[in-house]
Amino acid sequence: QVQLVESGGGLVQPGGSLRLSCVASGSIYRIYSMGWYRQVLGKQRELVATITSGGSPNYADSVKGRFTLSSGNAKNTVYLTMNSLKPEDTAVYYCNADIVTMAYTNSRYWGQGTQVTVSS
Repeated sequence: QVQLVESGGGLVQPGGSLRLSCVASGSIYRIYSMGWYRQVLGKQRELVATITSGGSPNYADSVKGRFTLSSGNAKNTVYLTMNSLKPEDTAVYYCNADIVTMAYTNSRYWGQGTQVTVSS
C-alpha cells in the first residue's frame, strides 16, 4: 500500500506565493520520479513539474521561472514552491509518483489533490 499525502493549497492573491508538499509513504522499494500535475474542471490534467531520481526538474513552459520543484532530504518528499502566482494557475494540484513497491510492482500513484485558488 502506497499513499501520497499533499498539503499547502489555499487562496492567494495574484502575485503571491504558496508552497505545496507531498509525502510518499507505505511499502516503497524505490521512487523513480515525483512531481505535480494540475487540473481545471472540464479540462485535461496537465503536467506542472516532475523530477526523476538523481535528475533535474522538468517544468511546463507556463510555470518556468515562477515555480520551483525540490526534493526533501528523505527523498520521499517533494515541494512545489509557487511564486508570482496568476489567476490562470487556479486548479486542483495533484501529486504524482512512479514507485516500485516492496512486492516489486511498478505503478503510478496519485494524491487526493489540493485546491489552489489565485484571486483578488
